[in-house]
Amino acid sequence: MAQAPPESVKTADSAKPADAGESADAGDSAGSASAAGPARTAEYGGSADSPGSSGATESSEPAKKPADKPGKGSRSERSPWRSLRYPSMRWWSAANLVSNVGTWMQLTVQNLLVLQITGSAATTGLSLAVQAAPGLLLSLVGGSLVDSWPRKLTASVSQALLGLVAFATAAFVAFGVLTVPLLMVLAAVTGSIATVDNPACSLLGNDLVKRKDVPSAIALGSVVHSAGRLIGTAAAGAAVAWFGMASAYVVNGLSFLAVATVIPFLKLAPEEEREPQTAHERPAPAPAAGRTGRPRRRPATGGGTREGLVYFARNPRLVALAAITGISAIFGRNYQLTLAVLVTGPLAAGAGAFSTVSTVLAVGGMAGAVLAGCLRKPSVRHVAVLAAAGALLQTVAGLSPSLVLLLVLVAPMAVVESVSDTAGTTVLQTEPPSHMRGRVLGVWRSASTGWGLVGPPLLGALMEFAGARGGLIVGGLAIVAVTGAAQLLQRRPVRLPQPAFRRTSAEPATTGAGAVPETEPAAA
Repeated sequence: MAQAPPESVKTADSAKPADAGESADAGDSAGSASAAGPARTAEYGGSADSPGSSGATESSEPAKKPADKPGKGSRSERSPWRSLRYPSMRWWSAANLVSNVGTWMQLTVQNLLVLQITGSAATTGLSLAVQAAPGLLLSLVGGSLVDSWPRKLTASVSQALLGLVAFATAAFVAFGVLTVPLLMVLAAVTGSIATVDNPACSLLGNDLVKRKDVPSAIALGSVVHSAGRLIGTAAAGAAVAWFGMASAYVVNGLSFLAVATVIPFLKLAPEEEREPQTAHERPAPAPAAGRTGRPRRRPATGGGTREGLVYFARNPRLVALAAITGISAIFGRNYQLTLAVLVTGPLAAGAGAFSTVSTVLAVGGMAGAVLAGCLRKPSVRHVAVLAAAGALLQTVAGLSPSLVLLLVLVAPMAVVESVSDTAGTTVLQTEPPSHMRGRVLGVWRSASTGWGLVGPPLLGALMEFAGARGGLIVGGLAIVAVTGAAQLLQRRPVRLPQPAFRRTSAEPATTGAGAVPETEPAAA
């Protein structure tokens, strides 16, 4: 089957939204999480120039730039659109706009198709769970593969495979042979491919720009996603009316191939401009030569999932970021549930009023994405402050006596959430050294899928017990408390493992002082 709604954590963001833990109404976030389809990065690009021409523009930039001075130059460095200065980024953005349009065309008809085939809401939910399962179980393996394989090749192949799945689904729908077992197989295949595609496309998008411009690229991805959603949902109705449901899958397959075609022509930013810059972020140096003058071991090209887990667990900034994002996703980001209950319950308004609230949320999210593009060096502290601010606004919204006051509060809530998501995604995708980023994103996706599955029922139980207002208030206070604790946690010294080294085939194992451990804590 094809996809489900994109990720809230712009893990993301993503060449095609593909996280099984994200909801269809999530903005990318960073991850974020409900049933997913093929991942699309939150960092895009496209241009009026040929992709191959990007080298001249990018290579002409000086290696070192003087400090910004007040004036026009300084303002351009903080422009939310500064990532579009890279020709490859413009091509990537254009390809992903087409890709997002295809995704949302398919998502618009997908649940209707499942209901039409099965007549069962339970089966529809089961198909989404089957597609989500690989994100929970296989993301660590997928991230390890992304660290081991050439990134552009990996992204191209995964996008092409997802396109083939979409074409196959279209054929099954067109010939009327799509059955429930076949539907489950397609869902599982889509989710499995996405465990590699999601981190590969996310990291490839980051590699097109300098590190300081990654926030702009992620914010641009949010805007592209929102635009693709608006165009795709509108185009789906016309396509289905004229050509039938299979047409949405055909368009989506073509959109995957559009991304796969552009990727080989993209030019990456210079490696030194996208590598982590602080001492604790750089990979540990290779071991010194032994008595024979040859290195005792050579660095492992990929590394296993265990190394990614150890790195993540020993980095207090990433652990703090996960705690803040997780508690916010569970108690603070499910506005389609919490605000729907508040509007139709205590405020005694109807579906039209909730539609207005949803519109304000969407507009605020887009405004926040543009504002987030001005960030240059976001940190976990920024994410914590923004999450706490959003939680306090949520608490006040829970006390709102009228719909008008709720609308006044919802707009800044959406802005703060969008900026926080972009800041968190930037930290997640730039904190680890390049050889660990795929595995770190794999750990993150497994965690985000988990809290995406646990969050809605847990929040629903809270609101059943405490009511709509109580759920918003208690949830907001819980976010503030966990955010404060996470801030204390991330101040601990960083102790990260050194990368694993493999023994050369001609060298026997050594013990004692001359042995080089596979991993060992490295003080910050």
